[in-house]
Amino acid sequence: MGVLTRDHQQTATRPATDRPTPHSTSTAAPTPPATTDPTTTRHADRPRDADGMAVAAFVLGLIGLLVFNLVFGPCAIALATLALLRGTHRKGRAFLGLTLGVADLVVLFSLLAANDTVTWQFGG
Repeated sequence: MGVLTRDHQQTATRPATDRPTPHSTSTAAPTPPATTDPTTTRHADRPRDADGMAVAAFVLGLIGLLVFNLVFGPCAIALATLALLRGTHRKGRAFLGLTLGVADLVVLFSLLAANDTVTWQFGG
């Protein structure tokens, strides 16, 4: 006997009804691959999406302390809230993004109350 190649090993382990004949043509339509339900894959990606939202909320809240706090603050709050509602694995990061988003708005309103402007600068 000789050594079986990979193709021969696979056909040797299949039942005789599943083995394709080498020189025959099959008229039967091939079986379609198993499809997944789109609703299950959408829900399976939710924690991953929520984790990304938590990180984005943190980054936007952090940047919003320095620039564009009128825009980045509410965005950070919205993303952090959505991440928490969708069940993120990074709850600490989402809460931190929520806190930083609120801090952005506090900084904005305190600057408006102090200077009647939304700009600030270091020093004199």
